[in-house]
Amino acid sequence: MSTPSGGPVAAPRIPEAVHRRRWAILGVLMFSLLIVVLDNSILNVAVKTIAAPEPTGIGATQSELEWAINSYTLVFAGLLFTSGLLGDRIGRKKVLLFGIFVFGAGSALAALSGSPAELIGYRALMGFGAAFVMPATLAVLMNVFERDEQPKAIGIWAGSVGLGIAIGPITGGLLLEHFWWGSIFLVNVPVAVVALIAMVLLVPDSRDPSPGRVDPLGVALSIVGLVLLVYGIIRGGELADFTAASVLLPLLGGVAVLAAFVWHEKRSSHPAIDISYFRKPAFAAAVAAIALVFFALMGVTFFSAFYLQSVRGYSALQSGLLIVPLAAAQMIFAPRARLIVDRFGARAICTGGMLLVAGGLAAFAFFGAGTPVWVLCVVFFVQGTGMAHIMPPVTVAVMQALPREKAGSGSAINNTFRQVGGALGVAVLGSVLSATYRGGIEGHLGAVPAAARDAAGESIEATLAVAEKLGPAGRPLIGPAYDAFLHAMHVTAIGSAVVALIGAAVVALFLPGRPPARKLAGSEETPEPAAAASTTRS
Repeated sequence: MSTPSGGPVAAPRIPEAVHRRRWAILGVLMFSLLIVVLDNSILNVAVKTIAAPEPTGIGATQSELEWAINSYTLVFAGLLFTSGLLGDRIGRKKVLLFGIFVFGAGSALAALSGSPAELIGYRALMGFGAAFVMPATLAVLMNVFERDEQPKAIGIWAGSVGLGIAIGPITGGLLLEHFWWGSIFLVNVPVAVVALIAMVLLVPDSRDPSPGRVDPLGVALSIVGLVLLVYGIIRGGELADFTAASVLLPLLGGVAVLAAFVWHEKRSSHPAIDISYFRKPAFAAAVAAIALVFFALMGVTFFSAFYLQSVRGYSALQSGLLIVPLAAAQMIFAPRARLIVDRFGARAICTGGMLLVAGGLAAFAFFGAGTPVWVLCVVFFVQGTGMAHIMPPVTVAVMQALPREKAGSGSAINNTFRQVGGALGVAVLGSVLSATYRGGIEGHLGAVPAAARDAAGESIEATLAVAEKLGPAGRPLIGPAYDAFLHAMHVTAIGSAVVALIGAAVVALFLPGRPPARKLAGSEETPEPAAAASTTRS
């Protein structure tokens, strides 16, 4: 090893033994993250199969499918702050191993679910495990890479999300063509076992060396507030009515508890989350961008599965293959996003990414029953390209705003806002889709028995199932069901695009522009970011 001349330099923050195997560690972290992303992307192509009557599926209704998605999110979002804190205090490796074990066990149980209620419960258990995996992977990454390499590592880490999005639908489609629906969860078990073994062998443990006292009141307030808020959002989506008492009470309660959490954290001598970081416009804008982009995309992901399979007639495997362009774009561009951010600045790149996502979402408003397949592929590729130029720079902005020792808490903030934004997207946009669809199909349900009329108007799958039961008398329902769904999808897509445009405005106003020349500690300016590393390593 050599050291640059010209004055004293700081010692490297990362031990040499860890530094030498940092890329292998990153591979293990990506693999651990992959099982979480893989599960959600598999589920997206399986919702139609799970909605089918037994023995093909378990006869889940649209609201039960939303709960199967959101029970995971509810537990995930509610525990992220706590898991990040525990990782900072007791060790991120321990927390990561625990999370993967619980996630694998929950996956095995979900595969054996005999009813929608059981599936919802086991998905919640999977969310419990995933809450300990997601923050820990990013926190470990921040503690095995020096600051100058972190943007590159985060870009590759974010690219693994694209890999999961690509592998998940294809794997799910193949499994559903050859096995029963539960196989989409059972496949997580061997992946979790491999991840556990690799982690024990390669990943170092790390923690905050001076964690101070635990803040049990702050932790409790964050859990209760987030659970109430996300529950209210999910309940509103289920009822398609955000004015109901069962929606307003938890929503208002969640907001009140989170306000109390903020008040407490500002006055605590040992806060769980340092609220002062949100006073930094770049940090707050990055967090808002994460929430807004996932709000828009998660809602669209939910209804696109029904569009591709129910309206277009594609199989689960074909639907999965159509999503490959979105994933490919993320894998291609996410690891390289830091290069153009260094040249043009996070503000320009993230704003452009948000505009691409908004354009891709708006395109759904023009899709019909016969839109060419190549158009779908182009739109998905555009969306993936936009995501690839949003997530790495905003994640870097969030993580580098915090001290390395607080990486678990920073990762928790990043992932909490992503999950809450996604839950809000599924709930709000799902309710828009449901309400608009019901308004379009109700006038065509005259031939349906009165007892089944309400259920038949819940979703396109419910209408088509009733039409099949009615035989020849139900055929006139099929065309109106397609038309009503397409209209509902168009309305929802426009709403999603508007949310993405709001996100573009936020990052354009508050994210930093082109970065200035950086400085070596105690020396003059240098245009090379890599030169900030205090020691040259072989």
